[in-house]
Amino acid sequence: MRVITGSARGIRLITPEGTDVVRPTSEKAKEGVFSSIQFDIEGRRVLDLFAGSGQLGIEALSRGAESAVFVDMSDKSLQAVTKNLQNTSLSHKAKVVKSQYSLFLSRCTDKFDIAFLDPPYKAGLLNDSLTLVSKVMSDYGLIICEHPADAELPREVGGFCVYKTLKYGKIIIDFYKGANDIE
Repeated sequence: MRVITGSARGIRLITPEGTDVVRPTSEKAKEGVFSSIQFDIEGRRVLDLFAGSGQLGIEALSRGAESAVFVDMSDKSLQAVTKNLQNTSLSHKAKVVKSQYSLFLSRCTDKFDIAFLDPPYKAGLLNDSLTLVSKVMSDYGLIICEHPADAELPREVGGFCVYKTLKYGKIIIDFYKGANDIE
């Protein structure tokens, strides 16, 4: 895994050891996501929920996002995120939080412009986290959810609607925008 472009372009990112800890987004899927939102990143506040290695939030920071919060429960994941932030010289724009997603979101007073949701597939956390994250998004926010093709997500949640879907083999990435922002 490498940062695709921006200030940290080409820097290798580490992944926590063990397949039970993290399942990184493929390079092809990551390129598709960032090609889709390339003009929506500059100056934005990012939430990387279920951060894993932090590659999505770090890519956003590298491309000019103002700040990013990385949330995960795994010590191994948080160590990898911290190391990746140090290696990319982006630590000053980041906050790394060890928390269960619902506890973090229920206590969060920040508003985010972009949220990446990529929870462990078999844990059944995506629908609940999607509902909760919609409450901490700015009015013009964008929620990006990665999930297996057999997972059913609502087309609308908390005032956000799916406006774009990408498919990469057995992986689906849904993009949600505020219903008033969809053209």
